[in-house]
Amino acid sequence: MARKDTRIEPTFGDPAEDEDESGLSVSEDDRVIPTSRRVREPAPRRKRDRAERLDRDEREDRVEAIERAPRARRGKVKKRRGLFGGLMRLVYWTFVLAIWGGIAAAGVAIYYGAKMPSATSWAIPDRPPNVKIVDVDGKLLANRGMTGGEAVGLHEMSPYIPQAVIAIEDRRFYSHFGVDPLGLARALVGNLTRGRVSQGGSTLTQQLAKNLFLKPDRTLERKVQEVLLALWLEQKHTKDQILEMYLNRVYFGSGAYGVEAASRRYFGKSARDVSLSEAALLAGLLKAPSKLSPARDPKAAEARSQLVLAAMRDENMITDKELASAMSAPATRAASYWTGSEHYVADRIMEELPGLIGEVRSDVVIDTTIDLTLQDLAEKSIRRLIDENGQKLNVSQGALVSIDNSGAVRAMVGGYDYANSQFDRAAEARRQPGSAFKPFVYMAALEHGRTPDSMRNDAPIKIGKWAPENYNGKYYGQVTLATALAKSLNSVAAQLTMEVGPEAVVEAAHRMGIESPLQANTSIALGTSEVTPLELTSSYVPFANGGYRPEIHFIQRVTSASGEILYEHTNTNAPRVIRPEIVGMMNAMMTGTVEVGTAKKAAFNWPSAGKTGTSQNSRDAWFVGYTSNLTTGVWFGNDDGKPMKKVTGGALPAQAWHEFMVAAHEGVPVAPLPGNWKPAPPEELTDPGAMPSVPMAGDQPPAAPPVGQNQPVDVTTAIDTADQDDGGGFVPMPQPVPTGSVGRPVPQADVGGPVVKRQGSILDVIFGN
Repeated sequence: MARKDTRIEPTFGDPAEDEDESGLSVSEDDRVIPTSRRVREPAPRRKRDRAERLDRDEREDRVEAIERAPRARRGKVKKRRGLFGGLMRLVYWTFVLAIWGGIAAAGVAIYYGAKMPSATSWAIPDRPPNVKIVDVDGKLLANRGMTGGEAVGLHEMSPYIPQAVIAIEDRRFYSHFGVDPLGLARALVGNLTRGRVSQGGSTLTQQLAKNLFLKPDRTLERKVQEVLLALWLEQKHTKDQILEMYLNRVYFGSGAYGVEAASRRYFGKSARDVSLSEAALLAGLLKAPSKLSPARDPKAAEARSQLVLAAMRDENMITDKELASAMSAPATRAASYWTGSEHYVADRIMEELPGLIGEVRSDVVIDTTIDLTLQDLAEKSIRRLIDENGQKLNVSQGALVSIDNSGAVRAMVGGYDYANSQFDRAAEARRQPGSAFKPFVYMAALEHGRTPDSMRNDAPIKIGKWAPENYNGKYYGQVTLATALAKSLNSVAAQLTMEVGPEAVVEAAHRMGIESPLQANTSIALGTSEVTPLELTSSYVPFANGGYRPEIHFIQRVTSASGEILYEHTNTNAPRVIRPEIVGMMNAMMTGTVEVGTAKKAAFNWPSAGKTGTSQNSRDAWFVGYTSNLTTGVWFGNDDGKPMKKVTGGALPAQAWHEFMVAAHEGVPVAPLPGNWKPAPPEELTDPGAMPSVPMAGDQPPAAPPVGQNQPVDVTTAIDTADQDDGGGFVPMPQPVPTGSVGRPVPQADVGGPVVKRQGSILDVIFGN
């Protein structure tokens, strides 16, 4: 039994074995007094606490070991699943990146799309208008406009063309939605493999969108907008419509936009008639139009076309037989595209067109008055004569104009080669006509009462100190005006000009159709004022049609692509400019030029008339002649004005005229020239009334006209531009010669004076001239 006064100590930690059943106990944390000051426990208690701590550490080690065990097992699994796990992670992150990439792409598209106009305002821009120019038979002369060719429907063009383009440019054209992801991926891989941008992934729809709406900038913005527009095009138009628009607008090099222009440019034929090999060549150009153009590099163009053919075979568009045939017969490029003389006509027509219909806003067709067969004949004649005589006679250029009685131009050649020079010598070059101007002198004289039978004394003449002389210095004495014109006697022409006055000659020329300004001086008799071949030829037309001056025209009709008539030439009543009797007299006189005069080389089995002309030192040589069917003028010379070697109007011009007119009148019924004037019997030619009214040598000249009515002569012009046609020249004239406008001015002149000795040459000695 315990003693009652025994002290009971409180315990800390686990309850003691003799713990009071009441459960009252205090842990170490409940103590107020720090451990360092507490009463030291008995030894058995300290041992028990240490054991408990060891047990607690052991339990923690076991828990940690258990926790480490799964990590070790997971590491072993990770090692076992390395490849599969990597692929899974790759798929996972690829998917994540794709989502974020799509979000980024959508953001870029929205950003750049917001900078574009509203899609409701998008519309296909009009194709640049084409002007199709055709001859009287509907044969193509030329295309003008930015595209250089008309639009051709997909169903109209050769089927090989769209097949070739799809095969080489966009094989999945009919299956994609405007953008080809597979094509983009293929292009990306190809470019990464080569380390450079060697191919693109744009579809035909994207290319069309770029051509229609965008600038060719290589920017992200342009590419995004291209995709958006391509998607829009696919929604608004069928595949065939997109392909047709593309083929009619895409650039094929060498200035050709659209498949029709390219076909004409390279093969001289329509896109409707293109062969398989030609279609392959056209499709091959799209990769690099300027670089691969057959006009620049035929070998590169052909090599590219072989790749196109192979692609067409891979797509089963052609058979092995067709492939072999096309490979063995490559496309033949047209020898030359811009050399045809019909382009001179086309240029002239394009100058006149705005004045007829205003601004050209859509495709139009122009029906011209040109006969392409005659045009080709004229060109060949001019070129042949220059090729054969160019070096020998020092001649490099020629021009020809042919006009019918209604004023319609049937042919016009503006030079030797359009490709080398587009300057139109027929319509733009003003040259001295020489004696080809004399018909207006004689016409004015007839209108003042003379007749072809009127006599004049062909002898040396002086007008002041000016002394025009005949070719080779030969004179014929008393001659009729008909003979004087046929032989192109300068002496008689000068006399007639003084009789009627230079103003009357100028007025007659303008009335007949000459539009260039003319110098109203005495030298006008010998054609010293410059004119164009077109206007000189047109001024002879009234002689051919009975005295009427028609409107000279190239355009008969202009219609829209739908057939609407926008302009049509109407043959209004042409004004009469010569009396019928004068026409008859002139035709009778100028017939002699062809039959017995200076243009005998021009004669053929049709009644014809005309006049030759040669300017000083053979700088210009002319022949303008006509039948009752056509009036044709021919000119030869050099652009720089250098003299030819003894070329006269009766030589090369008469030969070219003869060749052209013989072909032009083949199968045409023969018809006489207008007028029925007949020469008077020889005995009537002695009638004093038919004698010259110009004072003969020794006669007292009439008084000079009143001051203020005198017209000074251009001395420089008279000296430098004297006619040497089939006859004539000038002696320097230091003082102007007065001429008047009152009555019939007759300047001081001496007819029949001493012959002026002309400087001869070795050729004159050889030929006895």
